[in-house]
Amino acid sequence: MHYPRIMVAAPKSNSGKTLLTCLLIKLMLGSKFKTAAFKCGPDYIDPMFHKRVLGVPSKNLDTFFTDVKKTRKLFMEHAANVDISIIEGVMGLYDGLGGVSEKASSYDVARALRCPIIFVCDVHGMGGTSLAAEIRGFMDYDRDNLIKGIFLNGITAASYEYVKRHLESELKIPVIGYFPYDKNLKFDTRHLGLVMPDEIKDLNLKLNMAAGNLARNINFEKLLEIAQEAEDVNWETLRHRVPTKELVSVGIAADEVFRFYYEDNLNILRDFGCKLVPFSPLHDKEIPKGLQGLIFYGGYPELYAKQLSENTSMMDSIRRAIAANMPTIAECGGFMYLGDSIEAEDGKEYPMVGAVHSKFFNTGHLVRFGYMSVSEKEDSFLGNGRAIRGHEFHYYNGTENGGDCVAYKPIRAKTWDCVFVDDYHWWGWPHLYYSSCPSYAENFIRKCRRFDSEKLE
Repeated sequence: MHYPRIMVAAPKSNSGKTLLTCLLIKLMLGSKFKTAAFKCGPDYIDPMFHKRVLGVPSKNLDTFFTDVKKTRKLFMEHAANVDISIIEGVMGLYDGLGGVSEKASSYDVARALRCPIIFVCDVHGMGGTSLAAEIRGFMDYDRDNLIKGIFLNGITAASYEYVKRHLESELKIPVIGYFPYDKNLKFDTRHLGLVMPDEIKDLNLKLNMAAGNLARNINFEKLLEIAQEAEDVNWETLRHRVPTKELVSVGIAADEVFRFYYEDNLNILRDFGCKLVPFSPLHDKEIPKGLQGLIFYGGYPELYAKQLSENTSMMDSIRRAIAANMPTIAECGGFMYLGDSIEAEDGKEYPMVGAVHSKFFNTGHLVRFGYMSVSEKEDSFLGNGRAIRGHEFHYYNGTENGGDCVAYKPIRAKTWDCVFVDDYHWWGWPHLYYSSCPSYAENFIRKCRRFDSEKLE
């Protein structure tokens, strides 16, 4: 089958990739095109913007987590029933492992999917000649000839036409449009990236107005032509696992605190027979009845530490479940919530669940950032000496961070001990990607299936 697609990539971060991706989705939906959205790399927040615009989940694609074959399968699974797919790149086009490799870069994903690239350039403070030189440098690295169009961000209408003519004359590829600088569309950032979509006042109104502006300043037909010309590759259908037994009920923390998860992880859990039951550690009084497992993914518990700490009945119900050996997963922000305490942004220390005997505090700098592979010292969740791939990005640290696994950082070949693991629990900093080791999810569900929820009645 043929899957029309484009990637929105850039020379560096803060070039306008997320804004352009959201606006293109708006235009596609307004033109009655069924649209799928994707994000390169391990980012959680940008897909939230896509979901806010699309109303359906956006999926991650990452060639460190999965090889070319599986990356294509994951793409096709989401792209199969739409008219066009829009993939947002990450960082600079060629920025991959360790910042010195193309592996796991936006370009590596584009190459795996044979995806045409729309190259977004923030032209603030640059003239057409310097801009041409910068883009030519990126095109020289483009050995697969995937850069098919240029988009200019932050340029005036008066400058656009003559800069466009200069770039097309020099570079021999089309400039498909521009977006003028608009201070009202400059999204704020936090240490993990953009702020959450629901923290931006009147976001939908702003995006609707901006989409109308973009529609006047983009060659929409050329964009569609580039997407349609994406070459066919050897697409293989994913084999969906069909659970043969009764579904296992697993509670998943899901509210304004805990919201960093990969959609594909949830799908794999479902494939192994999991029924995900959302609950809110912030607002609910206790975990739902009848659960056989618990999952706490990442988020910003430090922003809500006081409210989380005051919900003592919820924490009591979690303590009882863990004490009864209900299988539990906790990652990053969820790991912090299960700790003894969290130092909030106001500098005060608030007590938490206390299952993990560690106090979590803000270091004021990145503790760890980047990809890793994680293996267990004794088989429990992974099995047979396997390793699972993941990612870390956090400014907080704990007085104790676990030592039941070994993390390996690619390129730099650095290792360190991490994660608390036993027969029932996996608690640590790494955000894991289950497609890199599906047995992790399979074994978790198997453990959950053995848990008797009547122990908590």
